[in-house]
Amino acid sequence: MNFITRFAPSPTGRLHKGHAFSALTAWTAAQAAGGRFLLRIEDIDPTRCKPEFDAGIIEDLTCLGLDWYGPVRRQSEHLPDYATVVDVLDRRGLLYRCFRTRKEILDAIGDAPHGPAEAVRPGPHLADEEAAMLAEGRAFAWRLSLDRAREALGDRAWSAMAFVEEGDGERGLIPARPETAGDVVVARKDAGTAYHVAVTHDDALQAVTHVIRGQDLFEATHIQVLIQTLMGWPTPVYRHHRLITGEDGRRFAKRDGSVTLAQLRADGLSAATLRAELGF
Repeated sequence: MNFITRFAPSPTGRLHKGHAFSALTAWTAAQAAGGRFLLRIEDIDPTRCKPEFDAGIIEDLTCLGLDWYGPVRRQSEHLPDYATVVDVLDRRGLLYRCFRTRKEILDAIGDAPHGPAEAVRPGPHLADEEAAMLAEGRAFAWRLSLDRAREALGDRAWSAMAFVEEGDGERGLIPARPETAGDVVVARKDAGTAYHVAVTHDDALQAVTHVIRGQDLFEATHIQVLIQTLMGWPTPVYRHHRLITGEDGRRFAKRDGSVTLAQLRADGLSAATLRAELGF
């Protein structure tokens, strides 16, 4: 199979038109290529992900007329797999404990004279300082040190990192610039893993050849290519599509209370009409 793609929503709310557009884009691409379309539920956030939203995703996609290959992979059922990745990176000396909260980091970004990239790279603490905070039971997250990663790979391999982009906007072979993301979190205290680790692990495990997703995730690709390189995983082809917007010009988003697909169906909008509205 030379074309495998996936739709990977998080069950933190019901799907809206933006999700429908993304799912249809990936599903249609798989159909056109004679490939496989996978469904993955990225539910590693135990505080926001809910079973009812998981069930709602299945209902919404089914009502859209989509189907997928094989069983649905739910990331919450595979946390030990991601913990193994974090352990591998830690044993290679690429991680450090970060005791700063999100608010403290955001405050530091606001105060930083050299911009966000430096502010989100707090760096490891001194050994005695770290030991004291661990003794106090202070919560921490594991961060991937870009400096250590570059040293481990060497300048030549670091400079050679790249990915193929086939989507809207910038296209072709794109040099990876993981420094734009700073020292990202790879494991959190509440979930044991974080998005970048889980998504790259699963793309490699499921042999995903084409990652088709919204343009809002384009910048995330840079750090994900780094993780793929460090772990010896293949880098898929990326195809970032445009984001659809409402009448107000704003893109659809759960946090903004965008009208859900369930509500559209309740209001009488058929799947065929919705697909036509979205260009399918």
